[in-house]
Amino acid sequence: MLLPTSQTLESRKLGVILNNRNMTLSYDPPKLAFPEIASLATELTRRSPLQSLSDSIPLPEDCIVKPKVPLANLTSFRVGGPADWYAAPQNLDALNACFTWARQYELPITLLGAGSNLLVSDLGIPGLVVGTRRLRFSQFDVATGQVTVGAGEPLPRLAWHAAERGWQGFEWAVGIPGTVGGAVVMNAGAQGGCVADCLVNAHVLLPNGTTQILTPDELSYSYRSSLLQGKGWLVTQATFQLQPGFDPQVVTARTNDHLNHRRSSQPYHLPSCGSVFRNPGQQAAGWLIEQAGLKGYQIGGAQIAQRHANFILNCGDATATDIFQLIRHAQHMVADRWSLWLEPEVRILGDFQPI
Repeated sequence: MLLPTSQTLESRKLGVILNNRNMTLSYDPPKLAFPEIASLATELTRRSPLQSLSDSIPLPEDCIVKPKVPLANLTSFRVGGPADWYAAPQNLDALNACFTWARQYELPITLLGAGSNLLVSDLGIPGLVVGTRRLRFSQFDVATGQVTVGAGEPLPRLAWHAAERGWQGFEWAVGIPGTVGGAVVMNAGAQGGCVADCLVNAHVLLPNGTTQILTPDELSYSYRSSLLQGKGWLVTQATFQLQPGFDPQVVTARTNDHLNHRRSSQPYHLPSCGSVFRNPGQQAAGWLIEQAGLKGYQIGGAQIAQRHANFILNCGDATATDIFQLIRHAQHMVADRWSLWLEPEVRILGDFQPI
């Protein structure tokens, strides 16, 4: 498929067209051989956005790449600037088409799931942002007690579907506002359960365009961590081992208890990302922040929650910069008192001014 006829001379200089070659995903695209063309590609990428291609671009599999899409409404913090380009593929073929298109332009690629564990810069994100929340499906295998789900499947919905069938083992996930793909990457967990406890395997798309099926051992799971983090590998689906055959009413009631406990102990009345920091060892990050006297501390429209100090709330008019500065302030206050540096659990994307 050729680029739209509105392309300018500059984009023609790049000689960029979409073709049917094999898809390759790169988060660190190879440099162009000619400096003057590389300079032009950088200029086009950083524009607002690729001014020569300012309209939506149709790709195969009914996938649309849209320019300058605001990301605030796609994240639970409700802050952040626009994506230069944004696409939300509904299947793997559409996903491949997105990556192929991005590579033709040497665009960086950022993956966005439910947006529940992200802080996006007020300046937005350059390149192509690929939303995976439409990559949804679920298959329950009664014979094996296993469920296979797409990367975009919301964790709470999967927990309720399992409970309604009388399948136990996923009740802990009902209050986590994320998707399966992100949960596999960060080993999400709550109330004594986590992904590593029940994951059978995950299908992972590698930068060379191939797919590997990885087990929990191969993913090197630890607390809120896996080898997938920082690698640019994409989880496309995952299979979990649950325990079928229980009374659906009992499992549903237990799932509801988990949700009520989470709601009663954590603030959900204002936008947040959930837990901001990882717990350092045996210490709870929220307790350390509270002991530093930071409950209720506010910068701009961002506030450390009174109910749970490991939550930062958007009180209505917060910017990403407000939240970022509050994160740094909490880190320094805890470090000054206990010589501990809190590591963020939230992913911080885009450019922020150093504090």
